[in-house]
Amino acid sequence: MCGIAGFLSFEAPPDRAVLERMTRAIAHRGPDDEGHHLEGPAALGFRRLSIIDLSSGHQPMTAQGCTVVFNGEIYNYQPIRAELEKKGHVFHTTSDTEVLLHAYLEWETACVDRLEGMFAFALWNPRKRQLFAARDRFGKKPFYWARVGTTFLFGSELKALVQHPLCPRKLDGAALRRYLAFEYVPTPDSIFVGVNTLEASSALLVDERGVTERRFDPLPEPEARPLLDGLTPRSVDEAALKLRELLAAAVKRRLVSDVPLGVFLSGGIDSSAVTAFAAREVSRLKTFSIGFEEGTFDESHHARRAADAFGTDHYEQRLSSRDCLDLVPTLAEQLDEPFADSSYVPTFLLSRFTRQKVTVALGGDGADELFAGYDTFVAHPAGQVWGSVPRAMQQLAWAFAKKLPTSTGYMSLDFKVKTFLKGASYDEPYRHQAWIGSFTPDAIQGLLQPHWRSPGDPLRDVYAPIDAFQALTRATGLDRALRYYIHTYLKDDILVKVDRASMAASLEVRAPFLDRELSRWVVTLPTALKLRGLERKWLLKRALRGIVPDELLDRKKHGFALPVATWLRGPLLPLLNDLLSASSLAQTGIFEPVAVRTLIEEHAQGLADHRKQLWTILMFELWRRRWAVGAPG
Repeated sequence: MCGIAGFLSFEAPPDRAVLERMTRAIAHRGPDDEGHHLEGPAALGFRRLSIIDLSSGHQPMTAQGCTVVFNGEIYNYQPIRAELEKKGHVFHTTSDTEVLLHAYLEWETACVDRLEGMFAFALWNPRKRQLFAARDRFGKKPFYWARVGTTFLFGSELKALVQHPLCPRKLDGAALRRYLAFEYVPTPDSIFVGVNTLEASSALLVDERGVTERRFDPLPEPEARPLLDGLTPRSVDEAALKLRELLAAAVKRRLVSDVPLGVFLSGGIDSSAVTAFAAREVSRLKTFSIGFEEGTFDESHHARRAADAFGTDHYEQRLSSRDCLDLVPTLAEQLDEPFADSSYVPTFLLSRFTRQKVTVALGGDGADELFAGYDTFVAHPAGQVWGSVPRAMQQLAWAFAKKLPTSTGYMSLDFKVKTFLKGASYDEPYRHQAWIGSFTPDAIQGLLQPHWRSPGDPLRDVYAPIDAFQALTRATGLDRALRYYIHTYLKDDILVKVDRASMAASLEVRAPFLDRELSRWVVTLPTALKLRGLERKWLLKRALRGIVPDELLDRKKHGFALPVATWLRGPLLPLLNDLLSASSLAQTGIFEPVAVRTLIEEHAQGLADHRKQLWTILMFELWRRRWAVGAPG
């Protein structure tokens, strides 16, 4: 796990000092080592967090004239190496980086089709005067890029690119509007005009003529379903057995490490499954969790129960609100784009705590998107029929919702009801995003000052990434919803959160549920094996019976959440009033002061729950001030 950065400068020799500034900006991603390579127009930089082949895995790495910088892990590098050795390739290290380099030398750009892992890399071929770059299938590892004239910039984080004097730093209005709706900036855009994020499962070829992008190895479409004999008891048992075998193998592949390794353990189904299989392979496996003083947000006792069941060496840190609140003003130092998933805070605190004992941790990310684990999937059938409900009954439902007392608890009744009604009014392609996002397109129009509003149809403008997703799949119904979460929420929220939070603590995190073989099989399963009535993750639970205690499999889902609603009425209210004062907002010229003040006052007085909206604005303003992004010029 590392950080990469660099550029191609075709009109002037590359400046080593600029390259060093770029890699220095992401030193947290790789505190163990650094390296730089300048050749012709190419400047490649690297920061290393040593995981495999501690003594000889230095980068940039060169073989037969080609040089690579690589961030991530290739889990199947050993069989690929064996295949390459039979073809005559000679290796001088035991690192997966050298295997990647020789895979390119043998198969050129087709090498990415053979890789199983999480990766982002850039490889310079001086003979072709061409840079080849790629990002893994789910987008676990980040890759930003920009082309300015004939100069091409790239890096693991945006903070590396902005160290180059040519990097654009103008706020993108469309990206701002989508951030307010999605709570992150959806790929392939970034918050700055002209800076892009490489799509998952995509590769770039860069030379003096320009940039060419291509997709590789997309997820199978639903018609590729395995035959399960009409879901007979026998076929279901066979599917559960296969899932168990695939998950066990996926976990085992991710236990290869030359440094101490552990598991994030919350006591939920996903982390318990990973822990159960890892504990079979590692003696006295280390597991880690954090707990909170606020009762409705704490699940540390479930983690302890799981740790006892699996016989792990369990480490737990209990946190107060102050531990979390002290981190809030500093978030923009770690996040170089606005990002409004509040669970970033506990994810970073857990990563920092875990890093005290180990350098690598396994987690349960991806299971909710693969197996229909979110409340919104349970709401999906009701959302499909809501449009046919008489308008009078819809209005009655809204009247009922408005009378519900506002609560600051975790997933309270009023929060669920109002969230459902907010999203249910949209057509299916947009409904799920309205449920999980912050502001709706129409609300964004009223929130922003005129210069930043949608120039045309707000729905089409703000939800353009959804329309782009629609063109990529032939899936329908719940299948399409699941794929939408994989394509957007998993990639641009969950995996970004885990990558940035763990890398800020110099910790590598691996996700067995996103194993290539496992995930490609699961996405083709009938949705009836994932959601049965109100029961989510149905097949996963069936596969884990007898491996994970029933009490953990059957308990109610609990997200990694913070008491944000309470904080915004109490200890964070002074920060809100300071950063989002009418005078400050008027001077900045982005948000309408009256609209923001209304949100703050309604929330502070308990008249409404605007936790998501206010947190989204607060995170943007913290980011804007840190990165000195001002009003339109």
